[in-house]
Amino acid sequence: MAREPVLAAGGIVLRQEETPLIAVVRLRKRNEWVLPKGKLDDGETARAAAKREVLEETGHDVSVQEFLGTLVYESGGRSKVVHYWRMEASGEQAHELMDDVKAVDWLPLDDAVERLSRGYERAFLANVGPLALQSAALAEEARRPKVERSATEKRRSRRPVVQRSPIDVPDVLQSEPNSPVSEQEARPSFASEPAEAELSAPAVEEMPVVEAQAAASELAPQPVTVTEGWRAGMVRKVRGWLRRTRSDLNYRL
Repeated sequence: MAREPVLAAGGIVLRQEETPLIAVVRLRKRNEWVLPKGKLDDGETARAAAKREVLEETGHDVSVQEFLGTLVYESGGRSKVVHYWRMEASGEQAHELMDDVKAVDWLPLDDAVERLSRGYERAFLANVGPLALQSAALAEEARRPKVERSATEKRRSRRPVVQRSPIDVPDVLQSEPNSPVSEQEARPSFASEPAEAELSAPAVEEMPVVEAQAAASELAPQPVTVTEGWRAGMVRKVRGWLRRTRSDLNYRL
């Protein structure tokens, strides 16, 4: 009768640095370098056992990420089934190593593969290691934009908001001290438009001098609001027409 397999769980534990590092542990009993792992306790899930064993054998608090695969091999006349998850170690070592572990080392992937004492673990890490590194890189990329966007939003919230005109103010408007340009209006407004219908030649000739001068003063350019480039050209044309009319009026007077 076949004996039931031994169930165990462990982790491919990464520490994020410029070159990601993988944890390997050295056992006291046989002086072997192995991946951190251990047997499941009664009623314990494989995932919970993996996190517990990694903490005990590496001394690091870890976060468990995606499942990477299962390694099956013969040990002591029985099959041993080990489930592995990708894990991320945080900070420095926070706990004492368990008595069965002599040392822990952090190595780049290729060096970690070479350091392992058992051939089946070397083959397993050589296959799932690149997947673990790729998953870690994608996870890091997914986190980075959130941090950058948060920092950018904070910087923007501290800056004063400066509203700029959508067009360049024409030189003719800049030279008129009494012709302010506003961005609030949706279209130009000409305060002198109602007077244009009264500027026929006969009416000007019959005006008394005082009234004609008063009428001429009313023809001075009025405040103009400009928000679009083609309207700025219209403003210049109207003002030129008003100036010419005013000059003709003064000449006749």
